[in-house]
Amino acid sequence: MRTRFKHKFYFTLFVSLLLFSHCQKEIVPEPYKPSNSHDAYVHSLRSAGLAQTAIARDWIRASENAIKNPVDVEPPFEETFYVDHAAAFAVAYHFSVIKGQRVEIDVAFDGQKRCRLFMDLFRVRGLSYEDWRLVASANNNEKHLEFEPKQNAEYVLRLQPELLRGGRFTITIRNMASLGFPVLGYDHRAIGSGFGVSRDGGRRKHHGVDVFTKRHTPVIAPSKAFVRRVSESDIGGLNIWLHDQKRGLHLYFAHLQTQEVKKNTYVEPGQRIGTVGNTGNARRTPPHLHFGIYASGEGPVDPVNFIKEINSTPKEITADMAMLGRWARAKQSNVSLNASAASRSLKITRLDSQSAMKVQAASGNMYRILLPDGLSGYVPFHSIESAEETLEIQQAEIVQEVKAAPMEQAAVVETINGGEEFAVLGQFAGYWLVRIHQKKLGWLPIMTASTTER
Repeated sequence: MRTRFKHKFYFTLFVSLLLFSHCQKEIVPEPYKPSNSHDAYVHSLRSAGLAQTAIARDWIRASENAIKNPVDVEPPFEETFYVDHAAAFAVAYHFSVIKGQRVEIDVAFDGQKRCRLFMDLFRVRGLSYEDWRLVASANNNEKHLEFEPKQNAEYVLRLQPELLRGGRFTITIRNMASLGFPVLGYDHRAIGSGFGVSRDGGRRKHHGVDVFTKRHTPVIAPSKAFVRRVSESDIGGLNIWLHDQKRGLHLYFAHLQTQEVKKNTYVEPGQRIGTVGNTGNARRTPPHLHFGIYASGEGPVDPVNFIKEINSTPKEITADMAMLGRWARAKQSNVSLNASAASRSLKITRLDSQSAMKVQAASGNMYRILLPDGLSGYVPFHSIESAEETLEIQQAEIVQEVKAAPMEQAAVVETINGGEEFAVLGQFAGYWLVRIHQKKLGWLPIMTASTTER
């Protein structure tokens, strides 16, 4: 009896467990949702089984290397660079932005009719690029980005055309004030009293800037905003409060002579809202506008960087664009390779005479070049020349392998026989950059040939 009961119990338990397991919901992983178009493109390559191809691996590696080694630039900045459609290319730019400024980034393209360009902007934080935060991306075929930082910060912009697309690109990075100047016809030079100075014998601080102008000078809206208050007080006199909802800013205009807007209405940038006066506690001072900015959740902030006019015209590119994408060589010894195109740039190294390099981009009077060992930097455009003209003719002493790069383990691109002539175009790391059979380029060790003509 006890045995029969035990068998029945285990049978019932087994059936219950079987039914329970069939009732469990199948766990399906959430579909991958890329955070930007660049990640979506990489995901599409992997989904199509193309990510393991050599060209796709090189493309992904180029994007990672670019963001690890960005070029330091100072806006306003403009650079034109050339991309070979067969090459895996990416470039990144590192720059700083001050709170209150707006950054505008534009890319012009001259090449194939359709070329998708990935533009991703990261805010630098932490020691590793993996900790950086993506703050903006261009969508689809857009080649424009703009943003306004919430704090002083450093940013890295990565640009990369899609696979098998190339051409000539010009990038322009501009910093400018995010708000217009609040007094018509004037700029920051009219500010006579700055933010944070002591008032009333040190009992309080000045939470704004004073713009001194003639009485009745028009006061204008610095941005599109909502009129929150039109009032009068003992300290501010006739005053107006605007709310810039886009930026989360409250704009305060005090000591006005007139108020020319109504509460609960909207104003457009540049719209007249009143005139300069000296009402309130400014009766004993010359007419001026007290302008203050209060950030939501932060309190008063210095308005200067929001309204100070900035030079947004980049330096004109005077370097010869015809050199882009071509081989060049140093004209003389001690050519300085700089970390950036800025005049006070850090010097990376010095190049020997006839050092061979690939010209990647032009900015101002500088070329961004790539050395055969992968080192990149900027050189003055007048310090290099085209490597298409022959320096001298050499003759191989024995059968020699012409390499794809100036290193022993590089791939072989051609073989030349003893007595065969070749043209020397430049040199690097103990190798000659040579042209064989009238057109093919490669590298030969310097000591493996004898001069037949100079």
